[in-house]
Amino acid sequence: MKAARIHAYGGPDELRVEEAPRPRPGPRDLLVEVHASSVNPIDCKLRGGAMRGLLRYPLPLVLGFDLSGVVVEVGARCSRFQPGDAVYASPDQRRIGTYAEFALVDERHAALKPPSLSHTQAAGVPLAALTAWDCLKPLRAGQRVLILAGSGGVGTFAIQLAKERGAEVLTTCSARNEQLVRELGADQVLDYTQHAFEDVLSGVDLVLDALGRWSACRRVLRRGGHLRTIVSGLPEATQRWGPYLGPLSVGLHMLGFKLSSLVAGVKVKNVLREASGEALAELTARIEAGTLRPVVERVFPLDEVVAAHRLSESGRARGKLVIAVRGEPGE
Repeated sequence: MKAARIHAYGGPDELRVEEAPRPRPGPRDLLVEVHASSVNPIDCKLRGGAMRGLLRYPLPLVLGFDLSGVVVEVGARCSRFQPGDAVYASPDQRRIGTYAEFALVDERHAALKPPSLSHTQAAGVPLAALTAWDCLKPLRAGQRVLILAGSGGVGTFAIQLAKERGAEVLTTCSARNEQLVRELGADQVLDYTQHAFEDVLSGVDLVLDALGRWSACRRVLRRGGHLRTIVSGLPEATQRWGPYLGPLSVGLHMLGFKLSSLVAGVKVKNVLREASGEALAELTARIEAGTLRPVVERVFPLDEVVAAHRLSESGRARGKLVIAVRGEPGE
């Protein structure tokens, strides 16, 4: 099968589109013919080697945490799906490898693809939407939520999910993305090039931090508020201290920050999305009801995965960058 994989850690040019062995399903696995995948920041961090102190994968490694495709084979203990089913999923961190024509996913982590979405649209949903879903669990109707980087992959889903819950949605983005985030449901938009959010806001119930601004986020929270961060600081620490001391330094820093936040009355959690077909089915219901939609900035063919990684690392993409593994971009 054709796949995009790395043989060594480094920049985007380490990605090679080449022939790779087709995976074989275990008892609880679905073998999926992948139509589309997507690029997430963690893909770039893994490729660069920043995560190798925590996640040890044998090389060569096929990257990718999202897929949308068609089931072609099921394991002996599978009962929820059958060959021919159109599914989407974000495999757990031990089972990555969706930049490929075929990929495995535990059936418990998959859901039927939303009928209203093409494969390229659906591939932009799982990891980012599940991350937003997990971050917003403490949020209640009438509360104020601040979503940093509202025009990003996680942010675009978080704005919509928070609005559906009846929250007042505050977000940060550049001026060029203000119209987009308002269309998604943002009530107040701060242009981060003009305002430091910590100098403007206070009394926020929950902050979704996609930028690693821990101390600034804590300043805007009310006592008893929630900080949900999806940025560990691991890549920077790994570059400074190496793949083994880096994670230790981040862990100690996060522990100290949590203890000081506890004294300040703020509840802090670093969120790693849960791979869950059940949660994906909940998101599907919202997609089909018209209250949730993916924002896809651009679709790349698999052969242009290097360009997709370059754009992702530029920080200029809105919503999701999708990789069309097979077929036309709209399929």
